[in-house]
Amino acid sequence: MPSKNAVVVGKKNSKKYKSKPKRSKRWLFISLAVVGLFIVLGGAGFAVAATQEEDNSFCASCHSQPESTNYQRFQATTAVDLASDHHLKKDTKCIDCHSGAGTNGRLDAMMMGARNAVLWFSGTAKQPAPLNFPIPDENCLKCHQAVTASTQQATANNHFHLFLTRWQAQDPNAGTCVSCHGGHATDGDPSLAMINQTRTQQVCNACHSVLRGN
Repeated sequence: MPSKNAVVVGKKNSKKYKSKPKRSKRWLFISLAVVGLFIVLGGAGFAVAATQEEDNSFCASCHSQPESTNYQRFQATTAVDLASDHHLKKDTKCIDCHSGAGTNGRLDAMMMGARNAVLWFSGTAKQPAPLNFPIPDENCLKCHQAVTASTQQATANNHFHLFLTRWQAQDPNAGTCVSCHGGHATDGDPSLAMINQTRTQQVCNACHSVLRGN
């Protein structure tokens, strides 16, 4: 037969044991509420930023040089570089070229924009801004995937697009789309889609020297 003291201790322990699940449920509810709040705020922030990035002037408002000069070219009636040519012909926006395909591509661009914004507002941004991350091929191929299609092989003038992937597979320093199609270079030939012939010939020679083993 248990003593009185044993019964009292048992009741106290029982009460303590029963109170733990209530506390755990409360903290679980608070944790879920906090996570939910972060998701809502993050989604709202993403939606606002995505909307603002559709406006070229928003991109130019934070960046200074050379971005502000590049944006001013959009106001001209005659294209002076490939970016303004895209804008005048198809209303292409900054974000269209500076983001990859799909949601992941857009998120990467927004993270890059956030990084640049931190540098700008902290006063540590370099002017003119250095090109640390050239536009990758996949950004261009969102709209120009046909130029690398095998069905284009019948067109001899398109061989440089068809052999680009072979060059890149053999040479870690191989060129990319923007090696020939510089978006903001103003020394291109309008009759050749703003390509600079001298610079493009150097790219062609670099590719041939690798593929031919010369």
